[in-house]
Amino acid sequence: MKNVGIIGAGTMGIGIAQVAATNGCKVWVYDANAKQVEAATVGLEKTLTKLVDKQKISAEKMTEILTNISIATELKDFKECDLIIEAIIENKEIKTKVFTELEKYISESCVIGSNTSSISITSLGAELQKPERFIGIHFFNPAPLMPLVEVIPSLLTEKSLVNKIYNLMKDWGKTPVIAKDIPGFIVNRIARPYYGEALRIVEENIATVEQVDEAMKTMGNFKMGPFELMDLIGVDVNFSVTTTVYKDYFYDPKYKPSLLQQRMSEAKLHGRKTGKGFYDYSEGAVKPIAEKNENLYDDIFHRIMAMLINEAVEAKRLKIASDEDLELAMQKGVNYPKGLLAWGKEIGFDLISDILENLYEEYQEERYRQSLLLRKM
Repeated sequence: MKNVGIIGAGTMGIGIAQVAATNGCKVWVYDANAKQVEAATVGLEKTLTKLVDKQKISAEKMTEILTNISIATELKDFKECDLIIEAIIENKEIKTKVFTELEKYISESCVIGSNTSSISITSLGAELQKPERFIGIHFFNPAPLMPLVEVIPSLLTEKSLVNKIYNLMKDWGKTPVIAKDIPGFIVNRIARPYYGEALRIVEENIATVEQVDEAMKTMGNFKMGPFELMDLIGVDVNFSVTTTVYKDYFYDPKYKPSLLQQRMSEAKLHGRKTGKGFYDYSEGAVKPIAEKNENLYDDIFHRIMAMLINEAVEAKRLKIASDEDLELAMQKGVNYPKGLLAWGKEIGFDLISDILENLYEEYQEERYRQSLLLRKM
């Protein structure tokens, strides 16, 4: 698969294009907004120039990468592609419309992949004339730096295609994992409590945003607290993924979105990209310092970890992926210091169970129900 098409020239699209071009592929990038493609390629050149200045790549490699990337002005330009990866807006109707149009021009053997983070691969692929050639190829942002790629076959995907894409991602220097086509796949399902429980703690005035972030960083050695991470991802994007997972799990209370996050999204307080989210990123703004409270930090850490570990154990029970891939996904996809199954063993599954039992008794909500496997473990 040396001829690759990318649909969407946003951050993810141009990032995936960079990965493919770096690995010797000839890449065509298309976006419905022609100006976006031009802006993305200019941005890529600046990024690569910085890498050359830092001696991360040679000037010759930069030239090679840029030479490998061409601008496609219409979907017809993808006729020579072996693989096409879609990285556009998270909207099923818009994506399927593009795929339907795309099939008119590409070869019978061309593979179509989607970088969707939460939409069912089966539902997207079912609209194609040849659904067996469709597969989920989910990169993490920023694509050139983050090693994880979730490979997600649909119920209709040809079985041999899974290993083909898995091996291609390895050839591209990535760490691929194979996931079942369930809402959120591996990472966006298991990671939901990192945000959701943090939001609930703040909504209930148990702790401040700064205290929650500080608790997870100091006690769990997380690189970023939940609110710092939501600001980086985009508060609106994170809310959208949570809403999709919640809906696709038939409104399971475990994934219930936060009203605070909805209001933040409505106010366009989206985080770093808008200059203000849970923190202020405007020039001269001073980041608040968390009021230290070790007992509170301990409670916050164990509460959020109990929810995360319970989710990982449930994913193991449902065989969403192999144990190895479950652990790899959280470490390589969202930079968790340890795999959650190993972390659960370290903390003690009995303690995790007790924490959830107490939360269930206190709140009387299904949100805090335990995995059947956790009770056994």
